[in-house]
Amino acid sequence: MEAVRLETERLVLAAPTERDLDAITAACQDPEIPRWTTVPSPYTRENAEDYVRLVGEWWADGSETVWGMYVDGELVGSIGLHRITEHPAGGHAELGYWVAASARGKGYVVEASRAVIDWGFAELGLARIAWRAVVGNVASARAARAVGFRYEGLQRQALTGQRGRDDGWMAGLLATDDRSPVDWSIL
Repeated sequence: MEAVRLETERLVLAAPTERDLDAITAACQDPEIPRWTTVPSPYTRENAEDYVRLVGEWWADGSETVWGMYVDGELVGSIGLHRITEHPAGGHAELGYWVAASARGKGYVVEASRAVIDWGFAELGLARIAWRAVVGNVASARAARAVGFRYEGLQRQALTGQRGRDDGWMAGLLATDDRSPVDWSIL
């Protein structure tokens, strides 16, 4: 599959390229990113090079669709549909994202998520998109709730990363959901 460019009111979503290596490397120095994601720590330029290469491979084989989030040409984060699987009754994927410290609190994740979710349901024929986060990642949970995800529970030691195993919050969004925010017991 060819990488797709999406545009929102304030953002351009496009596959990151080699021109983004410095920005990716700088953003991933923030300890909050590896704290809540699978991003390596410490994060090196080589990690960024591998990431950009992998994004290209994932788009090509259709296993993941990853975009950089750009504001006025500046990379402010990354968002993607991961673990994409196809099924005759509609496929599924998992939404994941990170945002540079300087761009937090501006609604970029919600704005980008809406565009990615719309695209995934319409263009990939997904029936369901999942969201997972390490317990305690309230900012990610608030963003997921804002775009309509339904909280589905806690899974003990379900998430793995460099730290080992973490308990995880789980939520889902169906193509048929109205996307209105609903109450989450954890927020």
